[in-house]
This record gives sequence, structure tokens and C-alpha cells, in this order.
Amino acid sequence: MHYGSGSVVPSRSAGFTNTGSPRPARPGQLDQMMADNIAGDADPAEINEMCHASAAALLDRVHHTQDAELVERVLTLVDREGVDVIAELWSHADPDSLPGILWRLYLLRTWMRKNRESIARLWRVGEPVATTASAIAGVDQAPTENDIARTADSILAGAFTGDFAVALERAAAFTDVVALGLRIEARKLASLSGSSEAGSSDVSDGSATSAAAGSRPSAVEKRARAKAAKLMHTAGNLFATAKDFRHGANLWRRGRLE
Repeated sequence: MHYGSGSVVPSRSAGFTNTGSPRPARPGQLDQMMADNIAGDADPAEINEMCHASAAALLDRVHHTQDAELVERVLTLVDREGVDVIAELWSHADPDSLPGILWRLYLLRTWMRKNRESIARLWRVGEPVATTASAIAGVDQAPTENDIARTADSILAGAFTGDFAVALERAAAFTDVVALGLRIEARKLASLSGSSEAGSSDVSDGSATSAAAGSRPSAVEKRARAKAAKLMHTAGNLFATAKDFRHGANLWRRGRLE
């Protein structure tokens, strides 16, 4: 998982971006209902209407079906078509809208499955701090990478086949814990960097030149600080996305997520 590589961007723009994996092959065609709603040079108002209509239609269609194959196709849409296709539909939607929330849920699943090993470790770091998160997110206290992949699938599946608000709350709880894990690791890095710098400053041969050199951070310390800053930035983006999920759950329960 490349914490500082931009794999997660501020939630107010897109929530998550492509994690850097090669674009999946596209052996099949995008579901016709969704393909019909990808606009070329359409009017912005029409694009916005299509964006919302496609999200509502897709969610309603899966909620009212007993077709397991259709449900599987919807859940694995990104795997088959690629993130950029979903982005054409929903990436510019506001985070407090149904298409904006669905966009974030799809990218959360993609990100979790791509980085399952690193995320499992971050969960083990952050979960002891977020004491109730395991019960809400439905994740063991010490998940394996396979547990993370299953959780990614179950959160998205729950959004389409179960209580949409509960799925969003699970997504929020999960994202919060990973963000906490990142924040804890960032603080450890910053602490180690500070300790290293303090130690180097204490070592002196008595000359002014030596003392001045000791007060300057080394290349290793600079890299540690830079990495810590990137971890904190990513954590902040994740916390913002978790907030979007919770707000979406509240809007859904009030019948105002459209």
C-alpha cells in the first residue's frame, strides 16, 4: 500500500482514486442500463440528471431482484469494466448524493482488495484505539488479508442487497480504523525522527562546526518526516471519507439521499 502515493485523495473531490493496479480486462460490455447514461457532449444538467438516475436505477434494480448472477455482476462492475468507466458516471457527483456515495463504496472495495495485506496490519494497529469498530464493521480484531477482502465484498454487497444505511456505517467504521492506524504509525515515525535528531545533537567533539552539523536533520530523518507527513495526509482524507459515509447514512434514513 503506497500511503503517500496519492492512492487516496480528498474525499470532497473523489474519495478514492485508482490504486495503481493495471486496468482490468474488459471481456464483457458494461450493463446497458448504465452504458446508456454515459454522456459525451451532453449538457451539464443532463449529465447530472443521468448521474443520479443511473445510481437510483441500479440500486433499485438490485434491491428488487432475486437473480444472484445480476447481483454478482453489479458487485464486480469495477473488476470487469475498470474504475474509469464508473468514474464517467459518478466521480463528479457530490459526496452527499447517492451517485457520490456509490462511487466511494466501489472505490473503497477496490482499494481494500488491492491493499488487503497492508490494511490488515493497519487495522491491527488502529482497532485497539477504536474499541467498538470491530462490531460495527464486522471485522475480527486481528483480521487476515483474506478477511479484509471478504469485508470489502460484504460492505458493498450489503449496500445493494441489505440496509443501505448500515452498509455505509460499516464502511465508515472500517475507514476510521484504517485512518487511525495510519495516524499512529505517522506519530511513531515522527517520534523516532525527533529522537534521532536529538541524539545526534548531543554528540559533539566540542567544535562549533560539529554542533551545527549535529543540529541539522539527516537525510534519513528527512525521509522519515516526509513519510510521516504523507501518512497523516492520507489519514485525514480517510477520516473525511468516513464522515461522508456517515452523513450519507443519515440522509438515507431521512429519505434525502438522491
